[in-house]
Amino acid sequence: MPDPVETSDPEGVDYGWVMQVTFVLTIVVGAPVVAVLSAGTPLDSWNARVSFAVRVGAVVWILVAVAVYGYARRTHT
Repeated sequence: MPDPVETSDPEGVDYGWVMQVTFVLTIVVGAPVVAVLSAGTPLDSWNARVSFAVRVGAVVWILVAVAVYGYARRTHT
């Protein structure tokens, strides 16, 4: 079997894993959160909708990133 194209043996926290998991979880968690929060918010134009999604998505992203990093740091042996 051929060797993988690229391998990694990180010391400490694997930041590549943290970024990938953060990306996926932000989409999985963020989309429903934006949808639920937008239901009670008057969004009259596309500009308002985009601005709302970016603001809420940014908060979701930072919370997910901190949680994933904390998990990776805690479980690293």
